[in-house]
Amino acid sequence: MQALGKLFMILGSVLIILGAALYFSKSIPWLGRLPGDIVIERPTITIYIPLATSLLLSLVLSAFLYLLSRLR
Repeated sequence: MQALGKLFMILGSVLIILGAALYFSKSIPWLGRLPGDIVIERPTITIYIPLATSLLLSLVLSAFLYLLSRLR
């Protein structure tokens, strides 16, 4: 039962961090507008491909999960 409790605490912490990131995302103006992000604007459609933002978020998440695995 201790392993299940630890899992719930980790999942809860991740959900709190994700919720805070979504809540404060408007106050981080550069997120989603990095130099590697691709925006194609036409008169009838806009296509947005956040390549650099995805790479940055992947790097941060990978580092967080690596540190989390080292604590176990």
